[in-house]
Parts: sequence; structure tokens; C-alpha cells
Amino acid sequence: MAEIRNYTMNFGPQHPAAHGVLRLVLELDGEVVERADPHIGLLHRATEKLAESKPYNHSIGYMDRLDYVSMMCNEHGYVLAMEKLLGVTVPIRAQYIRVMFDEITRIANHLLWLGTHGLDIGAMTIFLYCFREREDLFDCYEAVSGARMHATYYRVGGVYRDLPESMPQYQPSKVHNQKEVRRWNANRQGSLLDFIWDFTERFPGHVDDYETLLTDNRIWKQRTVGIGVVPPERALQLGFTGPMLRGSGVEWDLRKKQPYEVYDRMDFDIPVGVHGDCYDRYLVRVAEMRQANRIVRQCVQWLRDNPGPVIIEDHKLVPPRRERMKDDMEALIHHFKLFTEGFCIPEGEAYAAVEAPKGEFGVYLISDGANKPYRLKIRPPAFVHLAALDEMARGHMLADVVALIGTQDIVFGEVDR
Repeated sequence: MAEIRNYTMNFGPQHPAAHGVLRLVLELDGEVVERADPHIGLLHRATEKLAESKPYNHSIGYMDRLDYVSMMCNEHGYVLAMEKLLGVTVPIRAQYIRVMFDEITRIANHLLWLGTHGLDIGAMTIFLYCFREREDLFDCYEAVSGARMHATYYRVGGVYRDLPESMPQYQPSKVHNQKEVRRWNANRQGSLLDFIWDFTERFPGHVDDYETLLTDNRIWKQRTVGIGVVPPERALQLGFTGPMLRGSGVEWDLRKKQPYEVYDRMDFDIPVGVHGDCYDRYLVRVAEMRQANRIVRQCVQWLRDNPGPVIIEDHKLVPPRRERMKDDMEALIHHFKLFTEGFCIPEGEAYAAVEAPKGEFGVYLISDGANKPYRLKIRPPAFVHLAALDEMARGHMLADVVALIGTQDIVFGEVDR
């Protein structure tokens, strides 16, 4: 018999299941993992340091690029921290729009997670299904901000602009005839809110399809049940948040426990797991998509009935409307000052956290009264979860490491920052 000895191997950073640029150094005994050492920093862009060198309003776009799967939630955390220091009250319509887009972002995040997690473990079809629905959500992003991913839509004091009254239409081409295009444009005849409402009508049926494919699938259960079990006490000690914590049976959700914006007006439930394994975390996230759909529907109904301003009228913080800027000297000066110098925030410090799709995304801001942060520290959920990968992987097989990375829902933009 050949002697089997421990050996060390690299998992990533070019591995398809490494979800970005994770380099995992694994110590293996045959095929059993004895130690997993995550090496990070390959995507380090110095976001926190960059933000300290430029005016506050220039850094909103950087937030999109942290966790680049849940863009608007990151912006939300940063904007909330600034509003806390400024003492700004956001118009109620803007709060509803923010909550609606936070939940749209949550669905988009979980769709990408479910598709790639399935693909990692060997389920091909689910990936194609999830990306089909995600495309509609990107259309919502694009309609409201002009960008499919990095929206930069939230602003201090509200959102960039109100929801559009019409949706972009598909056009006939050499490849797609009039009849085909008419079918694609069927749900794009009304406003953005009509398009979102149509999506929320269809979406629960699509989630049923995902569950039909996976929930009772014996191969899926063999790959996820009992893998990476984290008891509730240990999950709290490790600093887990979001679905990772709720999958272990701890009912903690910032939207319920420390409500911000208009979450206290929303009717939704917090899905909680029992066993703390990969399968429970899967069930929690699928249930979260259904709850997010409920919240989006409530927001759409309210926004239809309640017009109003979507951003404050303080021109020291918010640029004047373009038509005013074109023919009013004072408005032009405000505009010029805001886009060159930005605005100053009173001295002080603030921490604002949002319940991002992956967990608690927090921004700690220290101001010295200047037009740029003295210090900016980001608390990303995935960074904390990655620290637990060693503990979760020990004693499991090499193939289970792929399932564990998937269940943690890691994105390296926010891990490396």
C-alpha cells in the first residue's frame, strides 16, 4: 500500500468556485480537510483610504463596487451614516423608494447566490433560471439610474430622482421580428412601478420552480444536509449576521430589531433555520426572497398612492434642478460648489448599519468638520464569515469546501475592500 501523507494544496484564486479571488491553502489528509487558511487581499482597492481623500458625495459610487452583487444596500449604509451626522430627515417617499430598492437588491443578490451555489455543487439548470429573473431586476436598476449594476442612486437626503413613468422598450432588428419584440414589451407598457408589480406577481411562481428543482432533490440534500454545521452560540461568537446567523436558529434581523427608514411599517417575517447547516441556510435565503417580494409589493402600493418629493430642498447638500441651474446665478453657484468642493459635515462620529443581503453592512464615519471623512471604516458581512471557514471546513471532504464557500455567499469586493 502506498503511504498516504498530509499534503498542502491551493484552492483558487483562479478556481471557478472561489467566487472572486479567494486563495484558500488547504491541508489535506487524503481527501479530508484538516485546516483551511484563507488568503485575502488580491482585490484590495483601498476603498476606505480613497474615501478619506475625496469629498463625501464622490464616494457613493465606490460603495456600489464593494459587494458588487448588492449595490444599493451598500450605498444605503454610507448615506445613512452621513445623514446621521448631518441630522437630515429624508422625505417619506424617498424612504419607501429606498426600502423597495433594498429588497429588489436582496432578491437580485439571492438569485445570483442560488444560481452559482447550485452550479458549484453540480446543478446547471437553476443557474439559467435565476439569471432569467435577475435580468428584470437589472432593468429596474437601469430605468431608475441609467446603470445596470453600479447605480449610485442614493443621495444624502433622498434619492437621485423620482421613479420614471415609462420603461425602455425592445426594438425590432434583423434578428428579432416585430411579433417577438411585441411579446417582450408586453409588461413594459406602463411605468416602472407597473413593471415591478408585474415582476412581483410572477416571482413567487419562479421561486416554486427553484424549490421543485432543489428542495427535495436527493443529490442536493446529500451535498448540503449536515455540512458546515454552526451551533447558534458559536455563530454569535464568530460574529455571524444575516442568513448565516439566522440559518443557525438566531432570529436577528436589523430590519425588525433596529428598524431604519420605513421597515417598521412593513409586514414581513424573519425566516429562521434549525440545524445551522448548508441546507438550512439555503432554505432561509429562499424564504427571504419570498419575504422581500412581499415588502416590494407593499412599497409599490404605497408609492402609487402617495406622490411627493424624493430629496430634500437644501442646496448646501443637494444640487438644484438642472433647469433652475441654467437660468439662476445662485443655483449655478450651488451646483458648482457641490460638485467641486462637496459639503462639510459637522464634527463627530456615527455608525450606521443596514441589513444587507449577506448580513450587517455597517459604515463607521468620523468627521473633523471638513468636506471629506477623517476616517471611514466599513464593516462587511462576508469578511467575518470567511474567518469561520477554517472551523466550518475541518473534518469535511475537499468537495464540501465548494459547498461551504457557496453557503457563505462571499463577494471579494467587500472582503478585500
